[in-house]
Amino acid sequence: METGLAGKRVLVTGASGGIGAACARAFAAEGAEVVVHYHTGRKRAADLAREIGAAQSVGADLTDEDEVAGLFEQAGHLDVCAAVAGVWPSEDVPVWQLPLARWRETIDVNLTATFLTVRGFLDQLDGDGALILVGSTAGLVGEAGHADYAAAKSALLGGFLLSLKNEAIRKSPRVRVNAVAPGWTESPMTRGHVSDEQVRRLSRTMALRKVARPEDVAAQVVVLASDRLSGHVTGQVVTVAGGMEGRVIHDEE
Repeated sequence: METGLAGKRVLVTGASGGIGAACARAFAAEGAEVVVHYHTGRKRAADLAREIGAAQSVGADLTDEDEVAGLFEQAGHLDVCAAVAGVWPSEDVPVWQLPLARWRETIDVNLTATFLTVRGFLDQLDGDGALILVGSTAGLVGEAGHADYAAAKSALLGGFLLSLKNEAIRKSPRVRVNAVAPGWTESPMTRGHVSDEQVRRLSRTMALRKVARPEDVAAQVVVLASDRLSGHVTGQVVTVAGGMEGRVIHDEE
């Protein structure tokens, strides 16, 4: 099915990571001009840019206001932004032991970074466009031991998204803002947490007893970015989590 994304200029943040790289590849496959963003993964981003023939790769710390401004100056005109960048702190820490420093860092790299990215994208937007935020099921159902991450993603998928979809139309009447909420996904960030044994345990609340591939998430990002496929869809969260819910469906592991 034709997406109409050919020739569109797309920024993918966090493109040196698993989901971000999959998004960059998926947009490139649709004929889009992709701007590959990275923070610390410069070589991975450069390799990816060569692989997909990206328009360019640009490094920036998305928690730094000046660096974000520089990113958008280098990127030039953009039609679509996939705000993928974020960090899941792997250590399980309950709230009563959670250091303030980790709380602040997690909020900063997941929520503040997304805010600065969104602000920069909408500020440069001239005409219609699409913005896709990447959250997490942690923001929908919580995640014990990761309250900081769940709080950041909940804010992103809730008040921030719903405010944005109404504010964005002040820039252009057809600007759309949506989000995806991946569940457990195979990526460098979850390496060591999705072994076969761990998947059997994690998937007891999932109809589809498997974890997602980055390409599963990227496909939904592309659909939401497409005016042809999602032209009357805004303010929505698409959950990519194999039918995850809050009760145990499978008794045995």
